[in-house]
Amino acid sequence: MGEIEDGEADHVTTDVQGQKCTLVYECTAPESVAGKDNLPLLNAVLKNPVCKLYRFPTSDNKWMRIREQMSESILSFHIPKELISLHIKEDLCRNQEIKELGELSPHWDNLRKNVLTHCDQMVNMYQDILTELNKETGSSFKSSSSKGEKTLEFVPINLHLQRMQVRSPHLKGGKCLQSAQLLSLSIPDALYDVITVGAPAAHFQGFKNGGLRKLLQRFETERRNTGYQFIYYSPENTAKAKEVLSNINQLQPLIATHADLLLNSASQRSPDSLKNSLKMLSEKDRVWANVGKSLNCIIAMVDKLIESDGGSKSPDSGTDGETDPSQADSDTSHPREDWYAQLHPLILSLKDCMGEVVSRAKQSLTFVLLQELAYSLPQCLMLTLRRDIVFSQALAGLVCGFIIKLHTSLHDPDFLQQLHMVGLVVQYEGLLSTYSDEIGMLEDMAVGISDLKKVAFKIIEAKTNDVLPVITGRREHYVVEVKLPTRMFELLPLQIKEGQLLHVYPVLFNVGINEQQTFAERFGDVSLQESINQENLELLKEYYTIFMEKMPPSYISHFQEQNDLKGLLENLHQNIQAKKRKNVEIMWLAATICRKLNGIRFTCCKSAKDRTSMSVTLEQCSILRDEHQLHKDFFIRALDCMRREGCRIENVLKNIKCRKYAFNMLQLMAFPKYYRPPEGTYGKADT
Repeated sequence: MGEIEDGEADHVTTDVQGQKCTLVYECTAPESVAGKDNLPLLNAVLKNPVCKLYRFPTSDNKWMRIREQMSESILSFHIPKELISLHIKEDLCRNQEIKELGELSPHWDNLRKNVLTHCDQMVNMYQDILTELNKETGSSFKSSSSKGEKTLEFVPINLHLQRMQVRSPHLKGGKCLQSAQLLSLSIPDALYDVITVGAPAAHFQGFKNGGLRKLLQRFETERRNTGYQFIYYSPENTAKAKEVLSNINQLQPLIATHADLLLNSASQRSPDSLKNSLKMLSEKDRVWANVGKSLNCIIAMVDKLIESDGGSKSPDSGTDGETDPSQADSDTSHPREDWYAQLHPLILSLKDCMGEVVSRAKQSLTFVLLQELAYSLPQCLMLTLRRDIVFSQALAGLVCGFIIKLHTSLHDPDFLQQLHMVGLVVQYEGLLSTYSDEIGMLEDMAVGISDLKKVAFKIIEAKTNDVLPVITGRREHYVVEVKLPTRMFELLPLQIKEGQLLHVYPVLFNVGINEQQTFAERFGDVSLQESINQENLELLKEYYTIFMEKMPPSYISHFQEQNDLKGLLENLHQNIQAKKRKNVEIMWLAATICRKLNGIRFTCCKSAKDRTSMSVTLEQCSILRDEHQLHKDFFIRALDCMRREGCRIENVLKNIKCRKYAFNMLQLMAFPKYYRPPEGTYGKADT
């Protein structure tokens, strides 16, 4: 599909003269779309839908009907605002911990002041950006022409759900469809979703010095080579220090709470409650090796109290349930010591010891972070800003894709089983060239997508009408809480309802297709694209291995009968190794594997407007041909129809106020054959 064919570079258009578009109905009113979707809850996330309906002939000369829909998402702004709020909270906490380091030598005190000045400026900038974003009430779309605006840096570019619903007569008993029936698509035979979004990249920051992949490598090399000034800590060690510091902040109040519960159990003289409270305290205390002695004293005392209590309350004492009078006299004249009084001083000792350990640990780890900041300003903060920007754009798209996938697959038990046993693969198709500024964009995108590995999802029951997701965590680990109404929440497996974290496996495959990629292939360097594709092939193989190991044997047996994933992965491997110019077969294979694995599909170029439109329309028509028996003589007609009259030309209009894809004749000569729009749909336009 779409493979380059030598000798066809002069064939600039795929339009066929005299063939009319088979678009039969157009709908842009939100209310008329919501009913057909049969998923009204998605209306809380998706906005401003555009809908086009077509009918195309099948290979047996019947009609299939297709509904194409494109929708914005309010998550474009909601997720960045959630994330920036977390960054501000995290950075304010770090700044306060640096201030509380106590008295330092004059040298380190001056370094601390400098660090705090820069960090406070960073927080102020994030607060200003958040203030500006909060003014964008009701916004759900950032146009391609706004990608360089500073106040919108964290917002993804041109984020949309691109959906195709298909009803094929050969899947419905061969009944021929009448024209009137074409308007009813409430129960499609098949549904295909792709999230389209501009490549996550820091456009306002620019690409003069490259993108994140190169900048981070250069930064670490410089830090390592200047290590004589300070002790070098790798990014992994620094991340671990931040994680430990975060755990300390969370565990200290928990341990104190459980210690108080232990005292409360003692005051109630309840052996069972005492044991449970001790167990919870012991579990929370495992990380504190230095407070082990205090805890051991408490354990010994609890054992002693329970043992003495059991000895004085023997059910066999006396006859016929009567108590020995001498025993009663003894209890009266020598009452047992109060459990609370015996445990209280030990609990106080534990808390004091724990407080001292916590204070020392926090100071030590905070000093590590101070040292890292002190000797890498301002580069480290600028890299943090750039990484936050790129990650915010990537996360907004991911959350949108996850919620849509969850809602459309909620009644699929195999999907729900896969969701909690394995997790979901998230496949990104990149169309960026490895030339000029787009090298930096691809370097940003590669890191932003890789960083999504530190995101987990948790599905909770919605208690109010507010179903927007909530994000918790810090830069090293985020949890996105997705809310479902009770009736939908009850459909979930027990593990998910109990709060199991659900993981995603992001992979990126990129193939440049424009004229700049031609320059890169002939006169430049394509090693970045080759490295990214090879690295992500290994990640995709890892996911497939986990999938085959964790899913039940009964499911795997049926799955293997229906899908040759192993063959597709081998084919993908061979195409990546072939190093063929503009080998778009890589993207088709990766997309096919993703769909067969119930994954989430993304397609990205610089602004998700022109090249992305060519790709998703080609993917849609290829699916109609390969999966739904689109008549072979109508493939090009269907393709031109979708590009000329479909949702994607509407996407161009809403971005640049012009119904023209931003290509010219010379550029299109360098494009693979099936990525060229029909005559009359392209021309000079801002991009």
